[in-house]
Formats: sequence, structure tokens, C-alpha cells
Amino acid sequence: MWNPFKHDKMSPINLRRWQNFRNNRRGYWALWLFLALFISSLFAELIANDKPLLIHYNNHFYYPVAIDYSELEFNGEFDTFADYKDPYIQELITSQGGWIVWPPIRFSYRTINQDLPVPAPSPPSSDNLLGTDDQGRDVLARVIYGFRVSVLFALTLTLISSIIGVAAGAVQGYYGGKVDLLLQRFIEIWSGMPVLFLLIILASIVQPNFWWLLGIMLLFSWMQLVDVVRAEFLRGRNLEYVRAARALGLDNRLIMFRHILPNAMVATLTFMPFIFNGSLVTLTALDFLGFGLPPGSASLGELVAQGKANLHAPWLGLTAFISLSIMLTLLIFIGEAVRDAFDPRKTLND
Repeated sequence: MWNPFKHDKMSPINLRRWQNFRNNRRGYWALWLFLALFISSLFAELIANDKPLLIHYNNHFYYPVAIDYSELEFNGEFDTFADYKDPYIQELITSQGGWIVWPPIRFSYRTINQDLPVPAPSPPSSDNLLGTDDQGRDVLARVIYGFRVSVLFALTLTLISSIIGVAAGAVQGYYGGKVDLLLQRFIEIWSGMPVLFLLIILASIVQPNFWWLLGIMLLFSWMQLVDVVRAEFLRGRNLEYVRAARALGLDNRLIMFRHILPNAMVATLTFMPFIFNGSLVTLTALDFLGFGLPPGSASLGELVAQGKANLHAPWLGLTAFISLSIMLTLLIFIGEAVRDAFDPRKTLND
């Protein structure tokens, strides 16, 4: 089986970087733990859901987690979507020799537990392992879905902003002169814009959602890598092999992205985990202030706000704190390991 990390598949310099990354045991295991959590969250619907994964009824298989079925499918009375948590529907299924396979957590991020023994927010119990919020929704389910949304948002924002930032920095550094001067003045003006105030103003006009927030934050986040890439291109454009390529008549785009960019990517990749971390914090802060994702969305920032508003329910604040702490700590450890991997002063230990 093909292994991307086999020694014979990697160049010596990449092998040295990979070994340096592995030598940082804290970052190495943090990467695998973070990947395990993220990949698990991608299947959140199979872990936490108020719909069964599989139903066997009347010699047929049903997949409620993927397809909505009417009560009439199970000999019910109304042509409405079946409520599988209703004892009446469960009795209809099991009375005919059928069976139901539930996910480990029988609540989705927006499912309200109608059978709480105490008023919401309720403390942790066997049904709700981390308790419920002030609307009776399962906290553990909201953490799982919120983790997925936060990571996907930060990952998308980091990748797109990095591509734009690298391209802008490459153009500035390679061409220099008036191009560099004009773009640098534009970036100085644009970076001085009050991002938070703009988001607050726009949130009062347009209902924010995932893509709306992504687009607004992308307008300002792309500048984080420009200075680093610009400096590398300013240095690299005067190197001998670049001058030789230019003398041979190679296209400027080929010189920029084939000969100079690989060297500039070392600094870029070192900064990317920390940009990813900052994107997560920004989304959490906006959700906490009420200017982030739409109300009711699975959000770690909204959980922080609930912890602040319900000090008599400490499990809300503690869950939000622990979730964010674990996530951000893992990312910091990964970022430190990546920094060590690309540090030219690092050498392999015998």
C-alpha cells in the first residue's frame, strides 16, 4: 500500500522536515488527536441525532438519518414526518417485530428535550451527559456540531485567505516599484478599517450566515501573509538563478510560482496554523457577541454566551471553556511542531 511518508517517496529536505515534525512529540500526537476529533465530527449526524440510523419494519429497511419518512410508512395516522422519539411511533414499529438502531446520542444540536425532570438548563444526567442549555438542547450534541462548524469555517477561511495573500505578496515583491508602493498603501488603509464595527453594521442589515460571514472576514483576513511573502519575493527576485531564468526569457509567472514561491512557502506554512487558530477565535468571539452565525446554529461562541448568562448552570461555562481550550491548545502544539519542522537550524538527531 502506498504510504506518503515512506522515505523513498520524499526528497531529503522534506524527509528532514517530517522527521523534525515527528521529533516534536507533543505536536505530532496533537495532530493525530485533532484529526481524530475533526474526522469524527464530520459524521456528527451518525453520532448525535434525534433520528434513528436504521429501522427494520415489515421486512423493509428504512434510513431515517438520511431520508424523511411519513408516519403512514409505519401505519401511523397522519401524513406528517415521523417523530421517532414519540412512544406511539416506537410502539408501531416494534409491535410488528421491527427494531430500531439509534445513534449513541439521541439528540441533534437543535433537539429540545421535552422530558426534563427539572427546568432548563438542566444538569448532566444519563440522557444528557453534559446537561442542557437554557432551551433544553443537549450540550454534548451542540459541542460536536459546533466543533465541526468552527473547524470547517476556519479551514475554509485560512485556505482562501492564504491563496489571496500569497498571490498579493508575490506580485508586490516580484514587481516592486510602483506596483509595490500602491498595493502597500492600499493594504495600510484597508487594514485600518474597523472590522468589528463593519460586521455589527452589516449584521443589522443582512441576516448573517456561514457564507456571509466567510465573505466578510475574507475581505480583511487575506492581509496576514502578504508581508511575509512580499519579503521573500523581494529577496528572491535578485538571486542568481532567478536572474538566469529571466535572462533565458521565462515568463514572469513561471519564475514567480516555480522558482521563488517554493522558498516563500516555508514561512507561509509556518504561519498558517496560527492563522487557523485566529480564525477560530474570531468566529467564536462574533458568536459570543451575537453577530456571528444565525440564532440556533451549533456554535461554541453561543455556548460561551449561555454560560455567561446562566451562572447558576456552571456546566455550560465549563463545557465551553474546556472545549475551546482543548481545541486551541492542540492547534498551538501543531503550529509549534510545523514551525520546528521548517526551521533550517533544526537537524536530525542521531
